[in-house]
Amino acid sequence: MNVCFNGYNEGIVTFEADSTVKTGMPVEMSSNGKVKATNSTAFCGICVSVRDGYAAVQLNGYIKVKYTGTLNVGYSKISGSNDGKIQADSTNGRDILVVDVDTVNKYAGIIL
Repeated sequence: MNVCFNGYNEGIVTFEADSTVKTGMPVEMSSNGKVKATNSTAFCGICVSVRDGYAAVQLNGYIKVKYTGTLNVGYSKISGSNDGKIQADSTNGRDILVVDVDTVNKYAGIIL
């Protein structure tokens, strides 16, 4: 790819995190100001860092994330998967712009 989207409209917020949250995975709200790993549901963002019970979660902007199944560039309904990745999901997903897909390493660049 000849262009770079890193840093585009990046917005990161700190939440309390339960023990299921790991860096690089999609997360969802679990209660007031707290997030947990998502399981086949729409997610609020991608965890970019976890430390001492807190997670930095990217809520908007461009990010590369691991995916499972098949993804195509363009707008797709995306949800978290049971293995800490994202997946195409026309039932439970939210509309997200997929701007690049690395089918060899199973990474997708998305704009939240």
